[in-house]
Amino acid sequence: MLEKALRGSKGYWVWVGLLLAGIAVGVAAYANQLANGLTLTGMSRDVSWGLYISQFVFLVGVAASGVMVAIPYYLHHFKTYGKIVIIGEFMAVAAVLTAVLFVVVDLGQPMRVMNVILFPTPHSMLFWDMCVLSSYLIVNLLIGWTVLGAEKKGFPPPRWTHVLSIAAIPLAVGIHTVTAFLFAGLAGREYWLTAIMAARFLSSAFAAGPALLIVLCLVLRRTLAFNVSERAIDSLAKTVCYAMIANVFFYLLEVFTAFYSNMPGHKAPIEYLFFGLDGHAQLTPLMWLAVALAAVGILLLLVPKWRRSHKTLVPALLAVFFACLIDKGLGLVLGGFVPNSFEQVVEYVPNPNELLVIVGVYCVGALALTVLCKVAAGVRAENGDVAVAEPSTARDIAEVAEAADGGALEEEPSA
Repeated sequence: MLEKALRGSKGYWVWVGLLLAGIAVGVAAYANQLANGLTLTGMSRDVSWGLYISQFVFLVGVAASGVMVAIPYYLHHFKTYGKIVIIGEFMAVAAVLTAVLFVVVDLGQPMRVMNVILFPTPHSMLFWDMCVLSSYLIVNLLIGWTVLGAEKKGFPPPRWTHVLSIAAIPLAVGIHTVTAFLFAGLAGREYWLTAIMAARFLSSAFAAGPALLIVLCLVLRRTLAFNVSERAIDSLAKTVCYAMIANVFFYLLEVFTAFYSNMPGHKAPIEYLFFGLDGHAQLTPLMWLAVALAAVGILLLLVPKWRRSHKTLVPALLAVFFACLIDKGLGLVLGGFVPNSFEQVVEYVPNPNELLVIVGVYCVGALALTVLCKVAAGVRAENGDVAVAEPSTARDIAEVAEAADGGALEEEPSA
């Protein structure tokens, strides 16, 4: 089926060429880092985790796109998600692959990653993080490729794929929970020392992952005529909205606990992020931007009229996605290092070489996702499954959904 990724329009090959160029730049920057060490990054003794780990943390959440369509589809038989579940699984594959690459580039010596396998330490969260990440990556790739191959041949997928899909659900929850435990288990960092860290990870993941999945599906429908029903988009957008509300609520719980209890160690990181501390306010504008984006995204998604119009739906989804990216991809990791052991603020500034490595890693993930989506769209097109005209009103959406489902609308699962 990979041959379908070797055929495409001029725009497709321009996109692939740009990704390959970005990968080449990233490889050159990483080679420079290998030769000269991690001194080429902005990390230091006081801030030992920078953009590499913060992107890893965020991308683990993006991988939730697969489970958020798998749970309703496989457990509740919500067949409306049938067209997009394969895209969710492939997006999870690309997200986990990219996340793992960020861990590799964060190591001064990449071969040290083998120590986790050669010298396993079950009492370490890093060992279990490796287990759930690799398992989730392999399971999603195996399910997606097998189901797509069966669809190409006109046969139903093997029964073991259904069993494996259900097994992937606790793995998806596990990658967020174990990654959250990596932070919550560090007693010296009071910003991360909270019992609801795993809940915060899950809520932000269930918002950012499906948000990007919807945008990706709309892009595929426009560029590759990939069939995505409006009912599936609207249902998944509701999930994004409610998950983002839960994410904001959990963060407000942290703010209340820190300030009402007047605990200096818990207050300082929040003060630094939102108001600045000791004259340092590098992330303050970005954090308030995240607040504004979260508010706009939730408002637009709450109102059915705005949620069902693509002119407002796409900006709302992007607002939620970037709000989570700023909060989880910057604020959570970098804020946890403030203040340091000497009650001082040491800010982290990424090095240009570091930024080029990040570009290269993201291009690898984007290329993997592009190839997988091109194959999926090619198989669907070969079987005569193409996108229909976009309905313009809620009534049209209901009529299209009813016709597609044989005249009987299924009960929509709760978010």
